Parts: sequence; C-alpha cells; structure tokens
Amino acid sequence: MGIDLTGMSRKELVALRAKLDSAIKEAEQKERQEALKAAEKAAAEFGFSLAELASEPRKSTKGTKATAKYRNPADPEQTWSGRGRKPQWIHDALHSGADISDLEI
Repeated sequence: MGIDLTGMSRKELVALRAKLDSAIKEAEQKERQEALKAAEKAAAEFGFSLAELASEPRKSTKGTKATAKYRNPADPEQTWSGRGRKPQWIHDALHSGADISDLEI
C-alpha cells in the first residue's frame, strides 16, 4: 500500500486512524459471520445445530466422593480414599507394624 504518512498532518493521521478502526471492526464482523456460517454448516453435516452443540451439559465432578482404597480391619465402616490427610486409624495401624498394603480393599 503506497500511503505516504510522513506528509500528512496530525489531523489527517487521526482521521485515517478512525477510518482504519472502523474498517477493522467491519472486517471482524464480516469474518465472524463467515465463521458462524461455516460452523453451522459443519455441525449440520453431522446432523446437529450449533445450539444443540453449545447447550451440551458438562458433567461436574465437584461434590463427588472418591472411591475408598483402604479399610480399617477393626471397623470395616471406616474407609479412606488415599487422598488428603491420613485418618488416625491408618496412623495407628502403621505404628503397630502393619503395612499400608494390608489395609487395601
């Protein structure tokens, strides 16, 4: 592009910048529309709409308990997943000479 910026005044440069900003926004909107149409076409090839793909619920793992990996032989109700702090019954068993593998479920 052959625009000589050195010969332009500040006012002309500011006006040019405003035109450029406007042209960039218009080009971005046009590209977004083209991308949306291409995405809709691609989804339609698989038999879906974009709304169906976007509304897919995510499965949350928040609030789910980890499965137990260890059980207290003295009290089978007491279990531990192996995550977080060791329960006291694990410490007691290890200090009394038991191996952690003895407590596995």
